[in-house]
Amino acid sequence: MNTTEIYLVAMLIILSVPYLVWRLGRTEYFAPLVVVQIVAGVLLGPGVLGAAFPEYYQFVFTPSVVQSLNGVAWWAVSLFVMLAGVELDLKSAWRERRESGLTAGLALFTPLIFGCLAAVALLPFEGWIGPKAQDWQFVLGLGMGCAVTALPILVLLMEKMGILGTPLGQRILRYASLDDIAIWSVLAIVLLDWQRVGKQAAFVLAFVVLGLLFRRLMQRVPESDRWYLALIWLVLCALGADWCGLHYMVGAFLAGVVIDADWFDREQLDALRRMVLLVLMPVFFLSTGLRTNWDVGGVAVFLVAGWLLLAALSGKLLGIRMAGRLLGWPPGQASVVGWLLQTKALIEIIFANILLDKGVITGATFTALLLMAVTSTMLTVPVVNPKLKGLRGTLLERPQS
Repeated sequence: MNTTEIYLVAMLIILSVPYLVWRLGRTEYFAPLVVVQIVAGVLLGPGVLGAAFPEYYQFVFTPSVVQSLNGVAWWAVSLFVMLAGVELDLKSAWRERRESGLTAGLALFTPLIFGCLAAVALLPFEGWIGPKAQDWQFVLGLGMGCAVTALPILVLLMEKMGILGTPLGQRILRYASLDDIAIWSVLAIVLLDWQRVGKQAAFVLAFVVLGLLFRRLMQRVPESDRWYLALIWLVLCALGADWCGLHYMVGAFLAGVVIDADWFDREQLDALRRMVLLVLMPVFFLSTGLRTNWDVGGVAVFLVAGWLLLAALSGKLLGIRMAGRLLGWPPGQASVVGWLLQTKALIEIIFANILLDKGVITGATFTALLLMAVTSTMLTVPVVNPKLKGLRGTLLERPQS
C-alpha cells in the first residue's frame, strides 16, 4: 500500500472506532463522543496498540502518515482554541464582577495551590520533570493543570443536561471564562524564555496594536468577510506566538479573545464549533494518543494520575464551597458548580501538549495529565445529574452581588 492508502486506513480507524464504541456501547451518559475519541486516541497510541501489536502499529502509523496527521491536528486545535477564545463573555463577567471574580478566583487558585503541592512532591523522583524546565516551571505548570476547566466541553455537557440557558448555567460560564484568561496568562509566564524576552515583548506590543486595528476592521466589513479575516488573523497570531518562543496555541487563543462573538451569527458560530469537533478534532485526539508514554511504568503513571486527580478535585470543590458560603448560595449549588467546573478534557489536553512541546514535562507526566483529564470529565455527568434533581427549584435564583 502506498502512503495515501495507509493514511486513509488511519483516518478510517480514527473516525470509525470511537463512533462504534460510543454508539454501540451507549456511553453517552458518562462519556460523550468527544471523551470516547480521547480515550481511543490513547488506546491507539504506542503505549497500548503499539505494545500489543507492534508490527500492525508500525505499518499504519509510519513517520510520513504521522506527519500528515500532525498537520491536520495543528490546524484543528488552532481553530478550536480560537473558538474557545471567542466564546469568552467578558462583558457579562465585568457586570457581575464581584460575584464572578470571587468565585472564579477561588475556583482557580485553590486547585492551583493543591496542584503545586502535588507537583512539589514529585520533584525528588526522576522521569516527571521535563528536560528544559526549571523546578518552578514544572510546579506551576502542573498546578495550573489541576485548575483547568474546559469551557467548550462544559458548554456541551450543560447543554445536554438542560441547564445551559438558566441563570446558574450562565454564571458557570462566566466563572470558566475568567479562569480561561488566567490559565492562559499563567501558561505564558511558564513559557517565558528570558533569552527571547525581547521577541516576546515585541509580539505582545504588536498584538495589542494590530488587535485594535483588527477590531476596527471587523466592525466595518460585512459578516461574510469577517469569517475569512478571522482565519487570517488566527494564522498571524499563531505564527507570531510560535516565532517569539511562546506557542502557536497561545497565539490562537489570543486571536479569539479579541474577536466578539456577536460579530457573527450565533447559529453559524455554534455550527462551526460542532463541525470542528466532528471533522477535525478526532485527528488531534489520535495525534495526542500517539504521544502517550508509559516508560516510567504503567503503575507509576496511574498513581501520579490519581494523585493529580485528588489535588484537582479537592482543590476545586473546596474553593467553590468557600465561594458559596461567602456569597450565600442556596444549599447544593456549590457542589454542582464545583463538579461542572472540574470538566477538563480538551483544554487540559491542549495545555499538556504545550508543556510537553516546550520540555516542561516528560511524556510520562503528559500521560498522567491525560488520564486525569479523561477521568475528571467522565465523572461530571454521573455526579451532577443526581444533584440537579434536588436543585431544579433553585436554578433560577441569583447570587448576592
